[in-house]
Amino acid sequence: MTTRNIDSSTTTDTAGSFDELGLSAALLRAVAAEGYTTPTPIQAESIPPVLAGRDVLGCAQTGTGKTAAFSLPILDLLSEDGADRRRGGRRLPRVLILSPTRELATQIADSIRTYGRHTRLKHVVIYGGVSQHRQVRALDAGVDIIVATPGRLMDLMEQGFVDLSEVETFILDEADRMLDMGFIQPIRQIAQNIPDERQTLLFSATMPGSISKLANSLLRDPVRISVTPVASAAPLIDQALYLVPGEQKAALLVHMLEDPEIESAVVFVRTKHGADRLTKRLTKGKIRAESIHGNKSQNQRQRALESFRSGRSRVLVATDVAARGLDVDGITHVFNFDLPNEPEAYVHRIGRTGRAGATGFAVSFCSREERNFLRNIERLVGERMTPTEIPSDFEYRNQHANSHANHGAVFTSGHTPGPRPAVVPRHNDRDARPARDDRPSYTLRADRVAEPKSPHKPKQGGKPARVSRSILADETASQPTRKPRPKHQSKGGPKSGPKGGRGGKPSGGKGTSRRLGKPGTGSKGRSAVR
Repeated sequence: MTTRNIDSSTTTDTAGSFDELGLSAALLRAVAAEGYTTPTPIQAESIPPVLAGRDVLGCAQTGTGKTAAFSLPILDLLSEDGADRRRGGRRLPRVLILSPTRELATQIADSIRTYGRHTRLKHVVIYGGVSQHRQVRALDAGVDIIVATPGRLMDLMEQGFVDLSEVETFILDEADRMLDMGFIQPIRQIAQNIPDERQTLLFSATMPGSISKLANSLLRDPVRISVTPVASAAPLIDQALYLVPGEQKAALLVHMLEDPEIESAVVFVRTKHGADRLTKRLTKGKIRAESIHGNKSQNQRQRALESFRSGRSRVLVATDVAARGLDVDGITHVFNFDLPNEPEAYVHRIGRTGRAGATGFAVSFCSREERNFLRNIERLVGERMTPTEIPSDFEYRNQHANSHANHGAVFTSGHTPGPRPAVVPRHNDRDARPARDDRPSYTLRADRVAEPKSPHKPKQGGKPARVSRSILADETASQPTRKPRPKHQSKGGPKSGPKGGRGGKPSGGKGTSRRLGKPGTGSKGRSAVR
């Protein structure tokens, strides 16, 4: 296996321009139209071996140009082989690209559309959250490239809409994220439906043991390309850490976003409900914000991204679902409102800023409960993060901040914590309840209790005395239990009809039930119900 380690902070001499990489004239024209002249390190090292048909294992951070590193040579190879190869009247896909999220799949498809504008190649993007009708229709019409998330692709394969028998190149983008999301088994099942004689490209931002194991099972003698130290923070990103109580994070964020220099910011939170809650808080503070997370439909997520890209929304609140698929130019700041519980996610989050050689800023809020997450991040990036002082013009507005000041939070805003407020006992507090002996006792008034009488004796006139329920219940329980009368047996009496009607007694015999139709006990023993 050929290994190439590259430092992205220095300029590589491998290729000074895209013209030296061996790409076709149609692709060079499309690249020039986008304003790209010099390839990034991952592009300069990946494109030549891909064009030569080699398997590639690339390790590079987000924002380093991995999408173009595999899409440009793949488009070149497909255009050389011809775009009109058909089998059975339908064009079968020859390239399969898997991505972990819908956003990333959409952006890969957009890049393929942009770079392949001068070719006759067709592609389709497949993901969940939307109707599969258009995706199935595109597959039936014939495509050359499939960009898909594993879940929806497996669904369409089980329904018989996808044929991977002609796939020549299999690409896994952000493979470590797919493994984190539990896609290891779908990836292996999909790979089993692809011919063994294929070219496989695997790109990942980190290289844990699980990725190496997956690469060994899918790749054959790959060229390994590593750009910058694995999981290190980008050198062009200024990082700041604020130790702040959890209940003060929203107020501090609103205060910092009042700075007009923060033109475009992404705020990462840990939960979906937290994203919606924080978006409402920012909107209440007159800050235009949108949220994006897994509970939103694909159309809602697309509208939020378009609003953020166009500048209508200044802030995008997102969960980690967007950390790998968010490709927006001009993001100046990234806020880690909640520190991620996975240290690798920290690198992917802050990689949203400082892209394409620009300088970015990453701000992290850390509460007392998140200290373990902070230590894991410091251990991963290999450096200690020094806390930054709270802005001097920010005042804490919550009295609970005083309790957090005793746990190591840095308070340097000039606010002097006052004494803790006295605890007012409440009756719903177990410790504040009065003792059992101090509770008022309730006694039964003697003038309200009379001699209990049997409830079954007829009244002798006058009002009966009021009897305590507990005494009456005790007396009733002490009496012998009477055998309940069956529902079908009638009482009998003077109202009985001659034919043994309901509640009556037929002449010449005992009571008979008309409802159940049981035989009577009269002289003839016949039933009253015929």
